[in-house]
Amino acid sequence: MRLHHAGISVPDLDRSLTWYCQALGLRPGFRFEVPPIGLRGAFALGEGSTGVELLEMAGAVRGAPKTDPPSANAIHGVNHVCFHVADLEAAYDRVIASGAVAVWDPRDAPEPGMRMAYVTDPDGNLIELVAPTTADPGAADPGAADPGAADPGAADPGGSGR
Repeated sequence: MRLHHAGISVPDLDRSLTWYCQALGLRPGFRFEVPPIGLRGAFALGEGSTGVELLEMAGAVRGAPKTDPPSANAIHGVNHVCFHVADLEAAYDRVIASGAVAVWDPRDAPEPGMRMAYVTDPDGNLIELVAPTTADPGAADPGAADPGAADPGAADPGGSGR
């Protein structure tokens, strides 16, 4: 079994899809609409078919703020999505330059051999970036086919707080 995708509710599907693709190096995937409930969606994909599903629903309201890992962990449910990247500092700089809000600068993670950083996307959704501390970017993620790209296959939507 492997994670297929994590869903993120957004207020503007087109803007969010553009941001996730430009800031995180993902590519647009399948788009869909469910008119009876006012829902539009699109996938932003990384390696294979793994990615995030961005969902815009008419009349949706903003959820409880999850502006940093401690506040996100204080609320039950999904609290962030995590992307495995080859170069943490470069990925962090790229998302910040693309409009993400800095939450935690790159630092050692609780997980041995890993570094992490947190940002929020332009809509306030919490995103974690992780990368191995070793010189070999595939060392902590032996299944990574392209160590230069974001890998949403490493998404951590359950909020383990890596």
